[in-house]
Amino acid sequence: MPKVLFHDHAGNTKEVEAKSGASVMEAAIANMVPGIDADCGGACACATCHVYVADAWLGKLKPKDDMEDSMLDFAENVQDNSRLSCQILLSDALDGIEITTPENQ
Repeated sequence: MPKVLFHDHAGNTKEVEAKSGASVMEAAIANMVPGIDADCGGACACATCHVYVADAWLGKLKPKDDMEDSMLDFAENVQDNSRLSCQILLSDALDGIEITTPENQ
């Protein structure tokens, strides 16, 4: 089971495990990780699961599609490493991925 390291804006870290095929958002919600609201439930119809992916992991992710890119226009403080956590599907290749939640959604 892949592990996800969630860091919050204050520097606190929470490590969780999730099944392969689950999204980072689903892992966060199931483990009560603060900072991910997921108002649309993972339908890529909002930006309330916006996260920052550690640079070392960006190349291992599938590229953003047009819908995710459009939804990120609604997120606050978007950066080059911004992604929607509902669009990142976990696998053994992403074991140990580091995610930082923004200060505000």
